[in-house]
Amino acid sequence: MNRQVIVAPKAPPALGPYSHAIVTGELVFTAGQVGLDPETRKLVEGGIQAQTKQALKNVAAILEAAGSSLELVVKTTVFLQDMGDFAAMNAVYAEFFSQNAPARSAVQVAALPLGALVEIETVALKK
Repeated sequence: MNRQVIVAPKAPPALGPYSHAIVTGELVFTAGQVGLDPETRKLVEGGIQAQTKQALKNVAAILEAAGSSLELVVKTTVFLQDMGDFAAMNAVYAEFFSQNAPARSAVQVAALPLGALVEIETVALKK
């Protein structure tokens, strides 16, 4: 079984010793993405909805670099700093996964990198 490390040029650089994604066989495993602007390397302003949108854009860029796409995502995990933000996050999430949505887990966590409000990771099929 092979293991390919993915570094996506259109996504923010990794904040630590991890890869944007790993491809093995027909699966792509992305690292969790927060709402970090790839150009400024800072969290986007605008609260949970803006951060969710940017996090999913970052995931999409990584999936593209790995030979996949949001349409091929089979599972997501959403980490929220505050479960009270679930409805607002979910509204933006639904824009990205409007049909045949992947399986999903959503949990509240004590804290996220850089004080982010949301972090999203995925498992997708390779094209």
